[in-house]
Amino acid sequence: MLKNQKGITLVALVITIVILIILATVSITIALNGGLVGHAESGADAYKAAQDEETKGITNVEHWVNGLLTE
Repeated sequence: MLKNQKGITLVALVITIVILIILATVSITIALNGGLVGHAESGADAYKAAQDEETKGITNVEHWVNGLLTE
């Protein structure tokens, strides 16, 4: 009765889970020790600085345009 049933075996499932755990561990280790988090933080800081500079430039243009419109 069970001869025609197909499916995944418990051994195959356990092997797959073990491989996934190993890959996750290696990935997390590389991300933390490889400085990936530090690079992301410095990139976020650089983005914030560029955004602030852009906001200053837009504000200056707005003041210049408003000055022209009021004259």
